[in-house]
Amino acid sequence: MAEFSGFPEAALDFYDDLEMDNTKSYWEAHRATYDEAVAAPMKALVGALEPDFGTAKIFRPYRDVRFAKDKTPYKTHQGAYIARGPSTGYYVQVGAAGVRVGVGFYDASPDRLAEIRAAIDDDGHGADLESILAALTSAGWELGGEQLKTSPRGYDVDHPRIALLRHKSMTLGKNHGFAPVIHTPELLDQVRADWREATPFVDWVLAHAKS
Repeated sequence: MAEFSGFPEAALDFYDDLEMDNTKSYWEAHRATYDEAVAAPMKALVGALEPDFGTAKIFRPYRDVRFAKDKTPYKTHQGAYIARGPSTGYYVQVGAAGVRVGVGFYDASPDRLAEIRAAIDDDGHGADLESILAALTSAGWELGGEQLKTSPRGYDVDHPRIALLRHKSMTLGKNHGFAPVIHTPELLDQVRADWREATPFVDWVLAHAKS
């Protein structure tokens, strides 16, 4: 496998243009750029991270438009994901906006979500999560994920951690944008350090979601 040397400027330019012309004709005319500037570096990046984090999945560049109002055929970023549990793990992407990393759980079965909420409700486990999230948001991570507009059934609106209890999914993301490091081999060390920094959050989810 080729060594990771960073994402070239051509990767960002490719997605800039794709956002303007998301068509099969553009894609076919620039497929070589995608292969060389996007797909090959992403494969090298996650391949180098696999010994530390596990087997990676590189997402297909094609959108599933069967039930979508937006029928544009191609995703406007390239993502890759390493699972640590059901719908839980590490993420990295490159697109027109640069490079972004993430961790967390993006989906949960009813039983799994109930277990996570029970842990958030618990004063000890919930306080642990608050401490983890406070440390990571102070370090530049952004808390995200789908949330209920109202309180989940069985939890009072005045619960001290009601904002966390409303989450149906919970993610943390950090944006590296156009920082010079994204074009260099040092991005590998940066992503590795980011994921390790956020591993306490992933571990907390896995420890309390057994289903």
